[in-house]
Amino acid sequence: MNQKKLFFGLTSILMAVAFIMVSLFSTSAADEGATNSYLIISQANKLPKGLAKKVTALNGLITNTIPEIGIAVASSSDENFLFNASTIPGIRSVVPNIEVRWIDPRPDDDQMAVRDYGNPPISGDDDFYFDLQWGHDAVDAPEAWDTGERGGGVRVAVLDDGIDSDHPDLAPNLNLGLCTSYVPGETFEYIENYPGDPFSHGCHTSGTIAAADNAYGTIGIAPEVELVMVKVLSSLTGSGSFSWIMEGIVYAVDIDADIINMSIGLGLRRSGYWDYFNTPNDKSDDIYIGARSVVELAVALGRATTYAYHQGTTIIASAGNAAGDGDHDADWIHLPSDSPHVLSISATAPFCWACSFTANLDEPAHYTNFGQSVIDFAAPGGDWDYFYYNPSASCTVAGINRPCYVFDYVFSTGSAGAWYWGSGTSMAAPHVAGIAALIIGVNGGDMHPAGVRAILRQSADDLGKPGKDDFYGHGRVNAYRAVN
Repeated sequence: MNQKKLFFGLTSILMAVAFIMVSLFSTSAADEGATNSYLIISQANKLPKGLAKKVTALNGLITNTIPEIGIAVASSSDENFLFNASTIPGIRSVVPNIEVRWIDPRPDDDQMAVRDYGNPPISGDDDFYFDLQWGHDAVDAPEAWDTGERGGGVRVAVLDDGIDSDHPDLAPNLNLGLCTSYVPGETFEYIENYPGDPFSHGCHTSGTIAAADNAYGTIGIAPEVELVMVKVLSSLTGSGSFSWIMEGIVYAVDIDADIINMSIGLGLRRSGYWDYFNTPNDKSDDIYIGARSVVELAVALGRATTYAYHQGTTIIASAGNAAGDGDHDADWIHLPSDSPHVLSISATAPFCWACSFTANLDEPAHYTNFGQSVIDFAAPGGDWDYFYYNPSASCTVAGINRPCYVFDYVFSTGSAGAWYWGSGTSMAAPHVAGIAALIIGVNGGDMHPAGVRAILRQSADDLGKPGKDDFYGHGRVNAYRAVN
C-alpha cells in the first residue's frame, strides 16, 4: 500500500478517498462440497406455506426470512440445490446470495493521513472545524439553519460499515437502542482495521448528515436528527451479502425511519456479468454469473426499496464513482442507486477552493457516474484529481496548512473521536439525506417519499443545461430553498 503520511500529533485528522469498488468475496454455488447461501424469491411477494420443510427435503436449511418482501435465505452444500429449490411451487427463482464489496474499507494510493497536535484551530463558528466544510456552503445549509430548521423529530438510518458511538460529534444524536448489525460476528460499532487510523466510511457519512451542533468538531446538514446505524457491511472488508442489505432496508423501514442513506454500490451487467472492478467502460475484467442471476438480484433488491417507498421511507444512494454513462450503456446497472424509488446522487466539487475561496463549488467530479436516465440530483462529493495542482502549493483554512488539493475533499467525522477528508459519491448522498431531513422536519415530521422528491426537485439549483442534466440531474440540492 502506497501512502503518504504527515505526523504532527495526537488529535487525528485523516484525508482519504472513499472509492466504491466491487470485488469477489465469497465463492459461487458451483463450489463442490461448500455450504453456500441462496436467496429464495417468491412469485408474489409472499413466501409459500411449508417452505422450510420443503427446503429441508432438498438438503437445504432456511437461515432467515424477509416475509415483508417474499424472500427467504437458505444454505445448502448440495450442488443441485439451486435447481431443485427453483421447482418448489410458488417460487419465482433461487439465486446465489453473493457477498460482494460494496465499499472499499481502506483506500490505497490516493491517501494522506494528516495528524494535528495541540488545540483545535480557531474559526468563526463554535464547531471549530466548520470552516473546512465547503459542502455546507454549497448547499446553503447555514441559511436553512437560520430559519430554525435543523431536522429535529426526523429519524435517519445509515446503512453502512459501522459507527463510533462514542464520537463527541455523533453520540448526541445516535439512538443506541435502535442501532443494529446484520454482519455475523460484528456489532454495529466500527472496527478499526488499523489502530489509530480514523478512516471509517460509516462515521464519515453519518457525520455529514447528523454531526451535532455542540461547539465541537464539525456539524451535520441536519444537526438535530435522530441517527440510527444499521450495519450491513463488514468494517474489515467493506463486504456484505445481498440479504444483509435487504434485511437492513426492511429493518430501517419497520423502525419508522424517515430516511435511509446508502452510500454503497456495485456494478452488474444485464447480459450476465459482474463488473468486478467497477469499470463500466472495460468488460475484460468482468465475471460471468448468468443473466438470470443479475435480473433476479436486481428484482430482490428492488422489492426492498419498493417496500420502503410504500411504507413512507425515502431512500437516498450514491450514484457510483466509475465515470459510467448511464444513458449510453444500457447493459450496465449500478445498485442500489438504480433500484426502484431510490434517489441517485452524483458528486460535485470545487477546484482549488482553498486558493481563493471564490472557486465554483459545483464542478462535476471527474469520477462520478452520470446520465439523465440514472441521476436524480447532485451534491458535494469532493474530488481527488490533484494532479492538476501545483504539488508544492499549500493553503491554510481554519488554521490548518495542507496541500491545496486536500481542501477540495469533503471533511467529516471518523472513528476514534477523530475527523478526516474523503471524496466520492458516498460523500454526496449524505448531503441530500440531511436536506431531506430538513424538508421532512419543516413539513411536520412525516412525509411520503414522493413529496420529499418533489420539494428537492423544486428547490434544486438548475445547473448545466436547462432542465434535467447528465451530471446534475434535476439540479444540485439547496437546503435553504428546500425549507422555504
